[in-house]
Amino acid sequence: MPVKRNRLGRMPVFGTSSMPLDQPSTRGAGKDALGMTNKRIGTSGSQTPSSGLTSNERKSRASLAIADMASAARQRRLWLRLGWNDIMQRYRRSVLGPLWLTVSMAIMIVSLGLLYAQIFQSRIDDFLPYLCVGFLVWGYFSSFLTEAGLLFVGSETYIKQIKLPYALYVCRGTWSKVIIFAHNFVIYLGVMAYFHNSPGANALLAVPGFVLLTINGALVTLFIGMASARFRDIPQVIGSLVQILFFITPIMWKSDQLKDRTLIVDWNPFYHLIQIVRDPLLGDIPTAATYVVVITMTLINLVVVGLFFGRFRERISYWV
Repeated sequence: MPVKRNRLGRMPVFGTSSMPLDQPSTRGAGKDALGMTNKRIGTSGSQTPSSGLTSNERKSRASLAIADMASAARQRRLWLRLGWNDIMQRYRRSVLGPLWLTVSMAIMIVSLGLLYAQIFQSRIDDFLPYLCVGFLVWGYFSSFLTEAGLLFVGSETYIKQIKLPYALYVCRGTWSKVIIFAHNFVIYLGVMAYFHNSPGANALLAVPGFVLLTINGALVTLFIGMASARFRDIPQVIGSLVQILFFITPIMWKSDQLKDRTLIVDWNPFYHLIQIVRDPLLGDIPTAATYVVVITMTLINLVVVGLFFGRFRERISYWV
């Protein structure tokens, strides 16, 4: 059966993501992919001159954003499978598969640990575990920043052809990074066993720290992913900034080496994100300042990214 062209001479586009169902319709009320009423509201709410949105429209956008995240959570079997497939596809037909990540990371940690322990005149049994945990945690969090630019752009085919919540792509990428971190965590166990170090019960504090680290990484991924879909230069800028952040964050050096110039560390949020996981894994308890900074940062990211996602979520399919 021949497909009719529209009045502009273009082929009709299938899939709701290319034409978001939550896009306000000028023809009246409708239902979106999440089953929520999608109608132009503008007569009963109070008008906001700055944004042109009524209070009811703001609530509708926020409700759609929350429903998008809830729908992604319900489809966890799908993004768990997609995340695992991403890793398997990257190392298909290789001999060691995903273990190549562990091997390359182990070689780099041991090499740099031996070198910088000599440069800083530090004990190898103290410096190498510190460097190992710092590298693992930094590599985990920096992957959120460096790969966020392709979050929606790299999923253009899915977005334009399959009706899926946008938050599902964030969950998919986050799950892939958790799997890679689990692979690399074997290096930490090997280093601690070699030097006969045991973090004790304090290691349990690394679990809530890792959860906070992951939440911040997922929120940052969503924000950068949306911004990169609109402005394609952002991934290059983020890549350059990550390199600078790596050198000004205490990963290959210790904060006490700065002596009285501790502002570089105290006002560095990435230091606290690393420290909230690194300290427990080394047998120490993170400071109260670290917990305050990370929890405050998490709350701010939840509000800012949530508002940004609710405001521009419907434009993602047009940007990719």
